[in-house]
Amino acid sequence: MVPLNIRVGFFLALRALKRASLWTTGLIVFVMVLTFLNLVVISGILVGLLQGAVDALRTEYTSDVIVSTLSDKSYIENSGNLIALAKELQGVERVTARYIEPSRLEAGYQTRKESDKPDIANALVVGIDPEEEDAISGISNDIIEGEFLEAGDYDKIVLGNYLLKQYILFETPGLATLDNVGIGTKIRLHVGGVAREVTVKGILKSKVDEIALRAFMIDSQFRSIIGRNDGNVDEIAIKIDEETTPEEIRDALVLRGAKQDARVQTFEEAQPQAFKDVISTFNMLGAMFSSIGLVVASVTIFIVIFVNALTRRKYIGILKGIGVNGRAIEYSYVFQSIFYAVIGSAVGLLLVYGFLVPYFAANPIDFPFSDGILVAPYEQTFFRVGLLVVSTVIAGYIPAWMIIRRNTLDSILGRN
Repeated sequence: MVPLNIRVGFFLALRALKRASLWTTGLIVFVMVLTFLNLVVISGILVGLLQGAVDALRTEYTSDVIVSTLSDKSYIENSGNLIALAKELQGVERVTARYIEPSRLEAGYQTRKESDKPDIANALVVGIDPEEEDAISGISNDIIEGEFLEAGDYDKIVLGNYLLKQYILFETPGLATLDNVGIGTKIRLHVGGVAREVTVKGILKSKVDEIALRAFMIDSQFRSIIGRNDGNVDEIAIKIDEETTPEEIRDALVLRGAKQDARVQTFEEAQPQAFKDVISTFNMLGAMFSSIGLVVASVTIFIVIFVNALTRRKYIGILKGIGVNGRAIEYSYVFQSIFYAVIGSAVGLLLVYGFLVPYFAANPIDFPFSDGILVAPYEQTFFRVGLLVVSTVIAGYIPAWMIIRRNTLDSILGRN
């Protein structure tokens, strides 16, 4: 059985809300919506700024599981067996292997004089199967000039934008770039004592540094250039289906002995520690900014309830005079506060999950180093809804308690 004071308080709150000015109610709800958005969106954008970079790293580079060379090895030994094993695992959709060697790219050598400084850039050149690589990373979507590689594109190369001077907005010490290089330009590839003239077929632009600083060639040709005739590769990226977790594939590979020949990591484990540290920092900043919004909302509700209770002192005094318990009147203001917080949060939830999250997913914010999205995990969002409701209830209860504790006769007569 619901206590009498609570039932009476709910009845009084309902009557008060029905008789309240529509504009006043709308304004308070609007403040609650803005507070909710401040709690969720600001931190969500801050985290989403980095999450966009993390998602791009997973999509374009590591995929779901990345197998790489051990620190004391030059390549992944027994690569053929490892690739075959990965393809046989349940849940694996695609596998792509990459040959990687530090190389030197040289441009302008055809017209350079002996006294001229060589136009040279250092790069990691990656030998790939274009079809398999594109199926996993979608790297062809990053092409901004020319075309992506196709099977049989011998003596062709695709360059990342960080290797070309025209795509660097400001000079970076220690980063050498090629000048006056475009589609169709012939450049020299120097790797392991071998020099090869190749033609630039495409230029790709990526916000993932590991991609923007690389050059790409057909794996069959690059393998012969670096003398890797045993088929051992340097990286293996594995894409899985939605029903399988990266941890399951990683553990399955480790269980079958892959750890002896390579480093096996999920995409999260392969993330740079700097990413994780910055995401934590932005989470803290978002929580700090959200706390300020929570305080503002609490103060707003406090003022609204206090003014409302103050102007209705006579009414409150009459209620107490005819026998209505002061606790019931306090409950009525608590119920009003809950109404404002719940309605404001409900509208905020509709805006966030019905509009903002899908909008930013389809139209990421174009930050210089990432495509920012709005990150709003359900558990965090509903935790903040709870915070908003609790703080609003407290802010509504205190002024009601302050007014109701006054002498009944003074309240009726309007005396201070």
